[in-house]
Amino acid sequence: MSNGDGEQPPVSESQELKEDAHNPVFNLPPLLVGILAALLLAFVVPAYLLSEDGNGWFIFTFGFIPLRYAVPLSQQGLEWLWTPVTYSFLHGGIEHILFNGLWLMAFGAPVLRRIGTLRFVLLWCISAAVSAFGHAALNWGDVTVLIGASGVVSALMGAACRFAFPSRGGYSASFGHLMPRQSIVAALSNRTVLIFTLMWLFGNVLIAVGVPLFGDVGGEVAWDAHVFGFLLGFLFFGLFDRPIRGNLSSGSVEHPL
Repeated sequence: MSNGDGEQPPVSESQELKEDAHNPVFNLPPLLVGILAALLLAFVVPAYLLSEDGNGWFIFTFGFIPLRYAVPLSQQGLEWLWTPVTYSFLHGGIEHILFNGLWLMAFGAPVLRRIGTLRFVLLWCISAAVSAFGHAALNWGDVTVLIGASGVVSALMGAACRFAFPSRGGYSASFGHLMPRQSIVAALSNRTVLIFTLMWLFGNVLIAVGVPLFGDVGGEVAWDAHVFGFLLGFLFFGLFDRPIRGNLSSGSVEHPL
């Protein structure tokens, strides 16, 4: 995997652009459709098909609990192995799923198209774990169960900020994923990225001080998991990125603003 921050070598991109321009904006990658279905299924099954005890067992078995890592592993089951990832598929209600699902479609689609299936799955798993353990570090020994894909979605937002918003012109849903990756400094110097990041951070500050926002389903919102996820995606996207087959920085291709 590429881990540098320089521009990718220019190669002819006309064929890729021609093919991609005919793709509908809402033609989501199959993996993303599968993930959205999995999020819905992981809510419907325990909420409507299991008993109250069964629902509790499901949340306990697949949700992330910081207390697990403050107790000797020999004194508990193996849930500590998979819950740092599986919690990201659990949600507290339809509103919670819709909120994360909309952001997942908006930012997950360009990231997935850019880095491919295997790298996307790796990014999902690592960002879920980083978000969860970041939350656990600030809430050590807490018995509250962490659920939801918000940390992963935040990582995808951070990743998209490194390429999807060019310094000149606007975002294109057709081939935004083909834009050259910007360095961390260049991305922070990009007005669109900077404004988006500041607004996103402000929203999480409001959550941290207890101001309810849309998507809050009534329980505590793990704003810290959001921040850790975003930092992972923004700062380390170069580790997951791959060389693109086109170079749109030359200005030889016009695209809609």
